[in-house]
Parts: sequence; C-alpha cells; structure tokens
Amino acid sequence: MSEFPPGAAFIGGEYVPMSEAKISVLDWGLLRSDATYDVVHVWKDRFFRLDRHVDRFLASIDKLRMTLPFNRARLEEILNECVVRSGLEDAYVEMILTRGHSPTFSRDPRDARNNFIAFAIPFGWIASEEQRKAGMRIWISEVPRIPAASVDPTVKNYHWLDLVAGMFDAYDNGFETVVLSDGSGNVTEGPGFNLFSIKGGKALTPSSGVLEGITRRTAMELLEELSVPVEAGELSEKALLASDEVFVTSTAGGIMPVGEISGKRFGAAVPGPVTEKVAALYWNKHTDPAWTTPVARTLAAE
Repeated sequence: MSEFPPGAAFIGGEYVPMSEAKISVLDWGLLRSDATYDVVHVWKDRFFRLDRHVDRFLASIDKLRMTLPFNRARLEEILNECVVRSGLEDAYVEMILTRGHSPTFSRDPRDARNNFIAFAIPFGWIASEEQRKAGMRIWISEVPRIPAASVDPTVKNYHWLDLVAGMFDAYDNGFETVVLSDGSGNVTEGPGFNLFSIKGGKALTPSSGVLEGITRRTAMELLEELSVPVEAGELSEKALLASDEVFVTSTAGGIMPVGEISGKRFGAAVPGPVTEKVAALYWNKHTDPAWTTPVARTLAAE
C-alpha cells in the first residue's frame, strides 16, 4: 500500500504527485506552525462554496501579514488544476500559505519568503459511515481551547496541540472525538468541526473561541431557509447536555449528527428531525449553480 493517497499537488510552481510534494525543514510552517490554510471540497465534479473558502483564505493571509504570490483568479485556476490532475470527482482540496523560510535563517518573519502549496486528494469524512448513522460520540474535555487573545481562531491554522490533547482525553474516556471548553464553562469547537445545539425548535452555535466555519455559516443559512431560528452565542456545557439534538458541521462531511456527549444520549432517533432536514438540504445544494462551481476539465498549459 502506498504511504500517500492518490491525488495531485502544486508546490514550487509545479504540479507533482502527492509523494513528491515536500517542503524545506527550515520552513516556518513546519518549525513554528506559522501558516494558514483553507479546505474546499469537490462533490460530483463541482466545488462547493469555493468563493466563500477563497474569501476566508485571503482574509487569513492578510491577518497574518503574508502575501500570496499571485491573484485570486490564478489561485482558483491552480485549485481546479489540482483536481483535474488528480482525476477525482469527489475531492478534498487544500490551499496553504506558510511563512516560508529566510535565506539567511533570520528569525525576523519579514525576511521570510512565503510559500504557497495546494493539493487535491480523495474526499474524506471526519466521521465514519457508522458514526454518521448512529451519531458521533463526543467527550467534553477539560483541556481549554487556545485563547482567542493568543491565536485568532478566525484565521484557519495548524495550532492543534490543545485539540490533540483533547482527543487523547476523549479516547481515554471511551469516546470517538472531543469538543473543548473555553475554561469558563462554555464549549467551543472540536478538531475540524463546529457544533450546533437544537433546543425547543431553536438552534445555537458557539460564537467565541471558534473558527467561523464555512459549513457552519452554510448551516445557519439553511436553518433560516427552513424557518428554524438560529443564533451564535455562548453555549454552556450544561445547555449543550440539555439539547434536544446536536449536530456538527465540517467541510469534511457536511452536517453530521451527534448521538452522545459525555455519557448523555440525545433523542429517541438519530439524526434528530432538524438535523435530518438540514443535512438533506445541504446535500441538495451541491447541484445548485448558486452554491457550486463546476470543475473545468480542460488542462491548462503549465
């Protein structure tokens, strides 16, 4: 078995197989997690909400005071080309900008030459098919999320050591994944997903200490379309456990039900009625031209 998934990458100005996509050991993206990234998925040969993902990626680059070496149109062309070269119709497509490295190994980030990377690999899910049917089993960890005052969570980043510690905490307690708290009794997010609580026909998603996920925003729009009141605000651990139903959102899987949190089971049926409706509408939108961008299958000249 190959140690790399099938796919195609763009690095150093060239398209290469995944096995050849490598960065320098001096890149600050490796040494200091000094990087930002975004992930858009392709489903049935159509990018889903490409514009929103690119908007967030460019905003993150600005916040980190980096510079993309080309314009937006070229970025989208490279992402498309990675999908075409991968031969995939359902793909996980990542765009990355690292701080890069300084030719003199200077510790001044202003001396670094920023490094752009992109790749397309097979679409992946944060939950298995069994978990998506039975509902994910989540543990609320006592590990606090990195404070927003230290690392801006609205900039998609690789600062995951708090999430990784929480994941081991969940495994040690017999659960599949984790959601972290803010240290003050409120929940934030999990590794790669946002959280929604449904109670009394209303939806609430945490507003602080979280990445403002594109699928999170999509779920809020879909809930509004379904006439379900939704807001972003503080969500206490107590309120979460008192929910009628809970779901998570992620580019890697969309809208996925939660069956249990820290020993509390939700509802007689999983997914719950609101989750089921939102998930169905989410996948229906994957054929809507207003929400999707077709992959251009003609290879561009290098």
